[in-house]
Amino acid sequence: MPSLPVLRVLARELLTAERAPRILEPDLVMDDPHKVAAYVQAGRPGGVMAAVYLFHCAQICEVIQPGETVIDLACGPANQLALVAQLNPDTRFIGIDLSAEMLGRARAYIAELGLKNVELRQGDIACLDGFDASSVDAVTSTVALHHLPSVEHLHRTFAQIARVLRPGGGLYLVDFGHLKAEKSIEYFANQYRDRQPELFTLDYLYSLRAAFRLADFDVAHAAYLKHAGRLFSTFLAPFFVAIKSPARRQLPPELKRQLATARDKLPLHHRRDMQDLITFFRFGGLGSSALRA
Repeated sequence: MPSLPVLRVLARELLTAERAPRILEPDLVMDDPHKVAAYVQAGRPGGVMAAVYLFHCAQICEVIQPGETVIDLACGPANQLALVAQLNPDTRFIGIDLSAEMLGRARAYIAELGLKNVELRQGDIACLDGFDASSVDAVTSTVALHHLPSVEHLHRTFAQIARVLRPGGGLYLVDFGHLKAEKSIEYFANQYRDRQPELFTLDYLYSLRAAFRLADFDVAHAAYLKHAGRLFSTFLAPFFVAIKSPARRQLPPELKRQLATARDKLPLHHRRDMQDLITFFRFGGLGSSALRA
């Protein structure tokens, strides 16, 4: 059962006539070392985003296979990318990001973990000229599309994904959806402000304000990616929106065990957050069998 504050947010979103505007982030490319450090800390094991990254990791594992080449768009400091790459050592990953500061953190983290299956490149996710048509086995992106400055750039990005992804390839794109009420946005941004750096709280707030509306995703998905994957959103309110291809493999028992072990190591409040995410995505049509309790 979701917490009472979350239920209040859902009720507000269902009943409000408010339409909070999309507000671009102050920094479309995060290069400030202090902001990057706060973001890195939030996404590493034990950080406030750990449960979210683990949920998305399980989803990604279902759409990639050993021996494939996977590109991760706007990989940032490689928090998500490293988690997936560790669990899939026989898959090749290419992380792409515009921020030199983010990529520096990512390279250091990849080296620290000793990962040999990850390559990092600086680039614009709306212009994947370094990849030939139908040359990539799978494409992923986790909580990053809101950095794009406009709906036009979202369309360009989806068009590029459609161009480089081979037929029958894997796809998992997920980001925040735009909530209707500013009070709802502020609730989620400040939910764990006592457990996270102030800079991350501000960045989280800016990210939620910059999120695209579900209708924006719907139009772009229908135009470019409807044959590659299905569009999902969390039930009742689109706090998260995802596009996922059909699962392309049954997860090996050892991989499922590793995911379950990582879930069980999360603090209780993070396990509750994950269960909320599983529940609201499940009622929105997106299951999560690998992390089912």
